[in-house]
Amino acid sequence: MPKFYDKVNVLHKPEWLKIRLRSDDGSAEVERIVKEHSLHTICSSGLCPNKAECWRRRTATFMILGDICTRGCRFCATKTGIPLAPEASEPRQVAESARLMGLRHVVVTSVTRDDLADGGAAHWAATVRAVREENPDATIELLIPDLDARADLVEIVAASEPDIIGHNIETVERLTPLVRSRAKYRTSLRTLELISRSGAVSKSGLMVGLGESDDEVLQTLRDLRNAGVEIVTLGQYLRPSLEHYPVAAYITPEKFEWYRLRALEMGFGYCASAPLVRSSYLADAALQSVRRRARA
Repeated sequence: MPKFYDKVNVLHKPEWLKIRLRSDDGSAEVERIVKEHSLHTICSSGLCPNKAECWRRRTATFMILGDICTRGCRFCATKTGIPLAPEASEPRQVAESARLMGLRHVVVTSVTRDDLADGGAAHWAATVRAVREENPDATIELLIPDLDARADLVEIVAASEPDIIGHNIETVERLTPLVRSRAKYRTSLRTLELISRSGAVSKSGLMVGLGESDDEVLQTLRDLRNAGVEIVTLGQYLRPSLEHYPVAAYITPEKFEWYRLRALEMGFGYCASAPLVRSSYLADAALQSVRRRARA
């Protein structure tokens, strides 16, 4: 990634992006289990601002297929390079970790693996089956790469029957070539259409504060809804380092609420929209909301 961004235009974070931690938040038990068993979660390694709240709700996110991505998106801090071969034991390890942590909602994400013939689809499916076997009462959510919008690969993942399959659109169409690497806006939409047709609850998310307009955000939401997406999240883009794409603006909580209301008007079953919202934020609540709506 070119190192052409400097400190000149670095914006100071506003008050609403400051995280206030509580000593009695109820997440200490999960924290203890994670440390005692040396478990790996993206909640900790990704420095997620919502870790304590999610752990208190017995929700956590695991990262599979290694920590080296074959793509180099300009918003992401994940390492880029040549990944190692997938660990055959990983699905069982994730399942056992979820059991030890007493999770009620298990979220699994991964790096993108363009080096694998199936993009990692079979590994994803094996992970879902292992988690389901070890944690029969837990719900399972996946956040998958685009898998090049191949119907056969999406079907492999969907056939393992996770409760939610998500894929993030990340940003508006105009900014996609500037922010993402190999990924394309229309490819992501096709992947989401395939997910929606599979029978799983479909989900996507986008970052704001990259220089998009309100009209572009609303058009992206319409595109997602037309692709059958039922759950959507919007959060503030935060620059991982000075080598990454710069923040154009810090969006106010009031504007995030405006986005949320517009999304619900479009027919989404659930929308989480706030500065610190991330893909898996309140993921269990989103699923419950969509299921209640389906029963109504």
